[in-house]
Amino acid sequence: MRIMGLDFGSKTVGVAISDPLFLTAQGIEIIRRKEENKLRKTLARIEELILEYEVEEIVLGYPKHMNDTLGERVQKTEEFKEHLERRTGLPVIFRDERLTTVEAEKVMIEGGLRREERKEQIDKLAAVLILQGYLDYRKNQP
Repeated sequence: MRIMGLDFGSKTVGVAISDPLFLTAQGIEIIRRKEENKLRKTLARIEELILEYEVEEIVLGYPKHMNDTLGERVQKTEEFKEHLERRTGLPVIFRDERLTTVEAEKVMIEGGLRREERKEQIDKLAAVLILQGYLDYRKNQP
């Protein structure tokens, strides 16, 4: 069994998967969305990945503002969480995603990736950071 991490955006969904021991997160895919309000194909692809990787739990990035307020993206993310839970039957846990995109950008710059490559990969790496943060938190709980 594994845990899936998702970075849900208006045009893409970054996907990460834990290893079977829940120690590390690996980025596996970026699901591209043609229209923000159309989720059917996105949810279908997530379901395929859940079956392929035997996922038992989903961690979804929660896009709070830096000042801890909730914006427009939060509502869309909460709606997406409801769709995920209803469609997959799995528990979906929110994980604060503040600064994950900034951190992902920094990691890729340090790794020498060109701007175009960073733009292509940032959502997948953000999903990895969201999931890895959750795995680390979970590991340190009594």
